[in-house]
Amino acid sequence: MPSPLKQFTKRINRTRLAAALTSLLVASTGLTAAIADEVDSNTGQAIINADQHPGDWLTYGRAYSEQRYSPLDQINRGNIGQLHLAWYQDLDSNRGQEGTPLVVNGVIYATTNWSKVRAYDGATGKLLWSYDPKVPGYVADKGCCDTVNRGAAYWNGKIYFGTFDGRLIALDAKTGKLVWSVYTIPKTGSLGQQRSYTVDGAPRIAKGRVIIGNGGAEFGARGFVSAFDAETGKLDWRFYTVPNPENKPDGAASDSVLMSKAYQTWSANGAWKRQGGGGTVWDSIVYDPQTDLIYLGVGNGSPWNYKLRSEGKGDNWFLGSIVAIKPETGEYVWHFQETPMDQWDYTSVQQIMTADIMVNGQKRHVIMHAPKNGFFYILDAKTGEFLSGKNYVYENWAKGLDPKTGRPIYNPDAMYTLNGKDWYGIPGDLGGHNFAAMSYSPKTGYVYIPAQQVPFLYEGAKQFTPHPDSWNLGLNMKKVGLPDTPEAKAAFIKDLKGWIIAWDPTKQAPAFTVNHKGPWNGGILSTAGDLLFQGLADGTFHAYDATNGKDLFKFDAHSAIIAPPVTYTANGKQYVSVLVGWGGIYPFFLGGVARSSGWTVNHSRIITFAIDGKAELPQHEDQKGFLPVKPPADYDSAKAEAGYEKFQIYCAACHGDNGESGGVLPDLRWSGAIRKQDGFYNVVGRGALTAYGMDRFDKSMKPEEIEDIRQFLIKRSNDTFQREVDARNNPEGVPQQ
Repeated sequence: MPSPLKQFTKRINRTRLAAALTSLLVASTGLTAAIADEVDSNTGQAIINADQHPGDWLTYGRAYSEQRYSPLDQINRGNIGQLHLAWYQDLDSNRGQEGTPLVVNGVIYATTNWSKVRAYDGATGKLLWSYDPKVPGYVADKGCCDTVNRGAAYWNGKIYFGTFDGRLIALDAKTGKLVWSVYTIPKTGSLGQQRSYTVDGAPRIAKGRVIIGNGGAEFGARGFVSAFDAETGKLDWRFYTVPNPENKPDGAASDSVLMSKAYQTWSANGAWKRQGGGGTVWDSIVYDPQTDLIYLGVGNGSPWNYKLRSEGKGDNWFLGSIVAIKPETGEYVWHFQETPMDQWDYTSVQQIMTADIMVNGQKRHVIMHAPKNGFFYILDAKTGEFLSGKNYVYENWAKGLDPKTGRPIYNPDAMYTLNGKDWYGIPGDLGGHNFAAMSYSPKTGYVYIPAQQVPFLYEGAKQFTPHPDSWNLGLNMKKVGLPDTPEAKAAFIKDLKGWIIAWDPTKQAPAFTVNHKGPWNGGILSTAGDLLFQGLADGTFHAYDATNGKDLFKFDAHSAIIAPPVTYTANGKQYVSVLVGWGGIYPFFLGGVARSSGWTVNHSRIITFAIDGKAELPQHEDQKGFLPVKPPADYDSAKAEAGYEKFQIYCAACHGDNGESGGVLPDLRWSGAIRKQDGFYNVVGRGALTAYGMDRFDKSMKPEEIEDIRQFLIKRSNDTFQREVDARNNPEGVPQQ
């Protein structure tokens, strides 16, 4: 039995321990409350201090650096085998899902197709509120690549997102109620009023300004970004990325540099003066608090054809460039053009990332960039100085980069619009890396790139006549896309590749790769648990070892994943969440070929994982693709031939090259509408299905031209019916030639 003195001493120690724990708890609670208050009232500082908020995902790339690296490590290589589905929620649109959810104080804010927003309890998946901006269905064909939405922004208690029809909306984060809404497209001024503009990228917020860009270069648009006051929605400044065709001021922050320098890099004539020149900023916009600059990733030319667009003259600033501007004013500071004279759709809007790394033995604050053109660039973040560049995938359009300037050394054969020959380009127009987010782990020092190889056959048109309600590329639309012989198509499919490249930026070389079945896979998340998370087009979700690429975890998501994952904490527990849904231009345009590497039946949803999760997805019995229906036997061959070109111009971008759908949107070969001329015209001409995303084309085509398209579809259904029936016995789901 302890002595009275020992009992007294033990009680004293217990009291001191309890007091110490109480003080620690009070201090911790105060710290937690202070952190939460910073998120709600000073979000900009909270994003700068992102590592002090490891359980939140406050901006598109988690931090302003957009590295998509999380310091959370509750889920790690040691316990990844215990990871399981914790909860899921189905979405109301089975089109593509590309969004990065935000997470603030345990609440997930997800943007989905058709520009909708949903808020969920991060621990349970309970729907807290939803908001539908009611984007009209007819605008679906105003954009190139599905009615996707890539994400939102958070600032001082409000959620901000863009809508496909061009609005910027602010909602109360707690209730989902509308705070303000503005139309982002100027209604006056040079080419500003064009109907082709869409918004599907995530806005970014810097110093109280919401920065947002747009898409539309395939249709005829002049690129720009706009900054709006986060509290009021009032326009603060605008920066155009292509000169005014009349070389006069727009009353914008870009006036000086465009008129004094950029205009001289475009031809005095050319289709850019009618088509706007392109240069849309449809994805990457990054604020760097260390340099106090905003970096814009600028897109492709409009039309693509360089000879028609700019008479084959000039570098065409700022196409294919990173442009640095000041956040308060939009004033130009510097730019670096990665693809001068772009004619391959080699946009530079892919994710811009900042980091502090060793360059030539010296620590530098840099931009790291892997745009479509296949080269990995490292630039000085303050000055834009080219530090190094190396191709991260195979490419055949350039022989390398000038080691001093970073300018590409062109392969003469790739200059297809100038030499008048067709060109089998790698990377093709989908790029060596597209919108799927890459990630950088400061633990390993690797940039993890979701790379791909999708060739494209380029052939320039000799003349250019813009078409309303369609792509206007300046290409021979009968030649681009899929090869037209079984042998060439088989070779094309063999060239399709997808993989993760663990890229060492200090060596400008790969450390290792993880091979996938095909391209168009999801974005990547890296964590302090030495894990990489990625969803694939084959319908699976994976966790890989970040040090060597070993596949440690695989989950059947029942549908392809092209969105990037995020990780967060709710009630002190770590979760990993990702949107599921197959879509975008790859399955839209490449149709049957896309079926060789992805799912064709969507079950769009948000899925969330945790250690020892208990949820299960429902089982589905799915066919791969739309079931073939016995077609009408008779058609007019001459009309079908004429209808082929019209289909490629107006229809192929959504319903598939040569009439073969990738499975997201209806396969018109098997549509009941093609059986009756009046029924087909009612849908295509009069717009019977505009509410569902099918626009009307009676102002674009004559009734006899629409009938030609119907005849073409009947021919294609006859040509491919037996092949598609036979493909049902093909376990890969690939149509047989």
